[in-house]
Formats: sequence, structure tokens, C-alpha cells
Amino acid sequence: MSTDTAAPEVEPTPTRKPRKWIKRTLIAIAAVIVFLFALIVIALMYFHIPSNSAGLAAQTVCSGTFVSGRNADDVFTQDVLPQSPALSIVKTSADQSTRSVTAKFLWVVERRASLLPNRGCVLDVEPDSAAQSFTAKPENPAPWPAGDAALPPSQWGPGVNAAGLQKVVDDAFVGSGDPTAANTRGLAVIHDGKLLIQKQGNGFPKGMPLLGWSMTKTVNMMILYKKAQETNFDLNQLVINAFPPNREPSWVADWRKDSRKSLIKVSDLMFMRSGLDMEDDYGPQGKVVQMLYGEPSMAGFAASQQMLDEPGKLWAYSTGSSDILSQIAQGMFPNDQAYWQYWQNSVFGPIGINGGVFATDTSGTWVGGSYIWASTGDWAKIGQLMLNDGAWGPQQVVPKGWWKLAGVPAMPDGEGHGYGAQTWIPGQPVGGECNSDSGVPKDTLSMDGHYGQIVAMVPSKKAVIVRLGWTIDKTKFDGCQLISDVLANLPEAK
Repeated sequence: MSTDTAAPEVEPTPTRKPRKWIKRTLIAIAAVIVFLFALIVIALMYFHIPSNSAGLAAQTVCSGTFVSGRNADDVFTQDVLPQSPALSIVKTSADQSTRSVTAKFLWVVERRASLLPNRGCVLDVEPDSAAQSFTAKPENPAPWPAGDAALPPSQWGPGVNAAGLQKVVDDAFVGSGDPTAANTRGLAVIHDGKLLIQKQGNGFPKGMPLLGWSMTKTVNMMILYKKAQETNFDLNQLVINAFPPNREPSWVADWRKDSRKSLIKVSDLMFMRSGLDMEDDYGPQGKVVQMLYGEPSMAGFAASQQMLDEPGKLWAYSTGSSDILSQIAQGMFPNDQAYWQYWQNSVFGPIGINGGVFATDTSGTWVGGSYIWASTGDWAKIGQLMLNDGAWGPQQVVPKGWWKLAGVPAMPDGEGHGYGAQTWIPGQPVGGECNSDSGVPKDTLSMDGHYGQIVAMVPSKKAVIVRLGWTIDKTKFDGCQLISDVLANLPEAK
């Protein structure tokens, strides 16, 4: 007989329910992260940072690729990224078939710039199949300005210190290609109408058009001066009276109603003394950044700003003033096609510049404060044209008197005394940006660009000095020193 012993019952282990406070905490953390991310996106959108960042990248890469003929990835790496680490989150794509570039700021904003005939790369427009991208041409062995060649030192003439000049030029290229250094891309020295020396950085051959940034202001004003002389346009008239009725932009009506804006003269814009609250500021929230990359009409945006003072009383360097001047010039033409072709047909072409570009904004107005591209040798031609007071050989390309007007101080004293009609007067003892350097003569006039671009014109030395670069860190390049060092190796004009 067997006896079965029942096994003791084992109570099942109770299933542990997740602690509710952990779940609630995770949900709360996720909610905070989503909220903070949304807050950041809203803040970025409020300050137009995604749109302007994408616009900057699209416009810069499009211009570098289709106006200058560079590799699109190189343009982004060398020109866009050094401006701000935040731009690394922008992605660009170049379409060779449509000659356009699309830039995306994360998944938030997408902008496109397209190459247009006679207008350069323009934001937020449809591509145009008629646009032709830059194609490099073989160097012309003839001496500059008919060709591209510099003269050998044996033909430089008496009084030129060849070894000293060569050293100055070579020293200027220390750090070329390094965006954290001076980063010179092209340099040329003209003396007595002859190209003595020209040097280019790696990847930037002689014929490549490069951006002049604010050097554009001087050329824009020179073109406006020429057209004004041709049409008997009064540069001292009120802006509200400067447009024919069928070419008047909408903001002019608003100016007529404003007791101070209605008193602004064309000459006030020329000499940067309009009183508009539009002084240059290139920070992420700066008005210039918004104007360049966020506004379809740059002149309209500048014209909409408030007044800080009465016209003529306050000098303030303003790219917006230059863009309004471009729109005033636009009103002098019967249609936009004639306007877009004028700079090439009337100024660039007659002095042998065939690869330059004067870009417009989306509305079709020249970006007169910033957007001319030309090669080192072609910028030298523009400088020589100015030094000749508009003469080019037997032809008077720009009417006489432009040089004198360009060198009239904007204000009786202060910083504005070192600035003329859209042109710097760097050697001016009062207000000149180079007045502490005795090697920069008083008669010097110069075009200056945002990233260290310079065209200096010096009658007392019969010299033109061109320096192109992409100098992000302003402490790495001293333009006054370069001018002084070059001139120290040239003889006085006879």
C-alpha cells in the first residue's frame, strides 16, 4: 500500500506593475523636450534664421558655381561654412541642368537660387534655360589691359623696387586657402597704366570672376553718375521726385507722407547721410542679413526703415542706401531689360570686361551695395577707369567729374569726412580709415569689400592696387598696411 504525499502549493509570484511615477516622469521629460524644441524653432523662425541661412547658402553656392565656375562643394566649404558654424546644418544641392542651387535648413525651410540672363544668381525665382554659366577662357598673352599678361620686371620702368614689390605680394598670400587666415585670392598692382604683377590663389585662376562685396557700391554709383549725366538727372533732387510715374516703386508714396523721408535727397543716399535707421549690421538678426537673404525688394526694405535723424545730419554706412540708389537708376530706363543690360553695354564692355556679373534681387533691382563679380584683372580695369576720370584710351566711357565727386567728403568732420560718394577716402587726415598710416597718400580713393576686398586708386603714384579675398577674421588683414607697403615700392608720379 502506497501513500501519496501532496506537494505543497506554491503561490504565484505577483506581477509587478510599472511604477506610475516613472511613466509620468518620462512623459513629462518628453513633453519638455518637445516644448523646448518647438520654442527654439519658433524663435528661429521669428528671427528668420532658417530662411536667411538657407538663402545665404543658396545664393552663395549658386554664384560661386555658375558665376565663378567653381565646384559647388568647394564653395560651400570655403565660402559658406567659415561664416558661421551654424551653417553646417544647411545642406545644398546644385543642379547643373537648370543652373540652380537648392539649400535646406534641416526640414524647416528650403530656398533656391537660379542663374538668370543679365541678372546673376537670384533667390526664389524659376530657372531660365537661356542663362549661361561662366566658362573659363584661355589666358590672352597680350599685355594687360588688352590681354591678361603682366609686364616682365625689365619693363617696369625706373623707380620701381621689383624685389620689394614681389615680396609684398608674396607675403600677402601667406595663409591663402585658409579661411581662418587672411585668405587672399587675387592681387594685382598697376603702375602708370601697366600691370606690373598679378598673383592668384590656388583654385582661383586669373579669369575667374570674384565677388567684390561693398566694392560694388562705388561701381553702382559710377554707373548711376553716367546715366544721370546722359539724361540731365539732378543728383541733388528729392528722392520722391526722382522717378517717372510709370517707374515709381510703391514706397515712394509712403515717403511723400513722411515729413522727414520726403526731404531725403538722392545726394543724401550717395553720401550715406539719409537719416534712415539702416546702418550695416551683419549679425544673425542684422538688418543687412535680412535684406540680402530675406527680402524680395532690398531697396523697398531699406526704404521702409524708420528715421533716426533729419537728412544730411547723421553719417552712417548703409548698404541699404546703395540699394535704393540702384532702384533710382532702374527708374531712369523705359524697361527692366534696358536697365539690366546697361552696365555691360555702357561701362564694362567698353573697357574690355566680358565676364563680370551685376546681380539683382528677386524684384529685379541691382544689388548695388554688394553683388558685382569680376576677375582680379577686371577689377583693376575698373580702378584704372576711375583713376583716368572715366577715360579709356580715346573714349570717355564715364563723363568727366566722377573722380572729383567720388572724393568729396560726405560730412564736414568725423568718420563721414573720410567717405565720399559711395567711395572711401582712406588717406583723409580727418576721418580717413588709414589716416594713421603715413604711407597712404591723401589723394587715395578706394573701394572696400566686406571680406577684405580692395581697389585702391592713387593719383600721386599713378597706381591701382587690387586685392581680392575671403577674410572672415578682420584682424588677419590690414588693408591700409597693404596699400602702404605696395606704394613704398613705387615711384612718385611725374
